[in-house]
Amino acid sequence: MNTQAVVIDRPEHLQLARLHLPPAEPEDVVVEVEWSGISTGTERLIWTGRMPMFPGMGYPLVPGYEAVGRVIEVGARSDLRLGQRVFVPGARCFGEVRGLFGASASRLVVPGPRVVPVADSLGADAVLIALAATAYHSVSGGGLGAPHTPPDLIVGHGVLGRLLARLNVAAGHTGFTVWETQPARQGGALGYQVISPEDDPRRDYHAIYDVSGDAGLLDTLIARLAPGGEVVLAGFYAAPLSLSFPPAFMREARIRVAAEWKRPDLLAVQQLLQDGRLDLRGLITHQERAEHAGSAYQQAFTDAGCLKMVLDWRHAA
Repeated sequence: MNTQAVVIDRPEHLQLARLHLPPAEPEDVVVEVEWSGISTGTERLIWTGRMPMFPGMGYPLVPGYEAVGRVIEVGARSDLRLGQRVFVPGARCFGEVRGLFGASASRLVVPGPRVVPVADSLGADAVLIALAATAYHSVSGGGLGAPHTPPDLIVGHGVLGRLLARLNVAAGHTGFTVWETQPARQGGALGYQVISPEDDPRRDYHAIYDVSGDAGLLDTLIARLAPGGEVVLAGFYAAPLSLSFPPAFMREARIRVAAEWKRPDLLAVQQLLQDGRLDLRGLITHQERAEHAGSAYQQAFTDAGCLKMVLDWRHAA
């Protein structure tokens, strides 16, 4: 059994390659991928060669952690069913080619417990479930503790920032602000306002959630905190972060790192979608057929108007 996969051989060099897949184990499922998303956070770092040396990092690799497809084979010990649409947060089924995170391929062999069934009605929007779970994890405690203070300032109006804002609205939180410096990304707000930082006079925020990935913002954000306020680092940062101690000391500032989602976050987001409290529509701005992956990655990383690029695998050979 083979698959067509996006393979990054080295920084800024990508190809669509045919790779061999292993036979499915009893707990595995085989998924025929329909769509996969391109992450402008972690995948951009892999593409540019700036990704820190996480376990599994190295070239060549198959990127991606946002795949949606149909189950076409079910292992004897799996409780999933043939034809079921599922979300796949990545796979490691490519032999000597690393999977970090291994979802950008036409077919995947993956342990059944890793996938999450999704509603057929979501279509390609289902690739956003991992980002929605990341946003949910940052405010929920990830199923490991008490929920955190919801953001009254969100820094960045990309897809993750918009999902945080939509979760705020779904929870009944109003009066929060979103910062965005790029005019092309300031539109599309639903129930909240988006402004440039220089247009915001406030310096009394209690919870600032930064999803920009900008390692140089920490002092700027601390200066906007109320006493005892918290900065939540919910993006991904390739460069070291530093801060000027006296302003943080004077505010008794707290700094928290929000890690990646856990399975309870995925399930919670799934429930919000089923209840109609969370809407993923309007966040995917671009789609390309998988054979155009090279140009799709370039646009995803360089076009400020491209919020989310999705590869369409439904016609992959």
